[in-house]
Amino acid sequence: MNDETLAGGGPATPGGGATIAAGDLPPRLGAIGDELERATRAQLRQEWRRRKRIRRRIAGGAAALVILVPGAAIAGGLFSTADVEQSMPAGTRFLVGTTPHCEVVKDGVEYRCTVTGKFNNPEIADMKGTVEPTVDKTKHVNGGCRSLRSDGREWQCYIGRAAVEQQIIGAGFLGEYAPSPGVG
Repeated sequence: MNDETLAGGGPATPGGGATIAAGDLPPRLGAIGDELERATRAQLRQEWRRRKRIRRRIAGGAAALVILVPGAAIAGGLFSTADVEQSMPAGTRFLVGTTPHCEVVKDGVEYRCTVTGKFNNPEIADMKGTVEPTVDKTKHVNGGCRSLRSDGREWQCYIGRAAVEQQIIGAGFLGEYAPSPGVG
């Protein structure tokens, strides 16, 4: 049997031979058709799975970027004292309207801050040891501070994981969205 007579008895040119019904195909040609159909389905299934994996990876990558970009900024010491000063009242309502002034203890990690101005209705009278979160310009928790004095005028602030290690904020709170300053 050659290519021209594969279907049995006629030339393989279009319109140039007898028409054969599907049930009348020689067994070998029917087997080839079945195998071709199985292979096509398997290939389509494999392609669908590959595309699904790619979509999941893209979604996972996007989610990782949301977490890692602020984390990289924290780890890379991209925070100035001005950033820390702005993040204190952004994280704590009673500090809204005050003016923090910070000095670097360890660049990008630890700052010592003094606060001037009138507190906005603090919840407690003795603030020594009080811990409060700090919130960055994108409204995400980026660290926290601990009051060093009872009057709440001096704070030790930590950015990123250092705030978690100092037990100022929980690991699950770091990076969380904080649309307005917190209370308590």
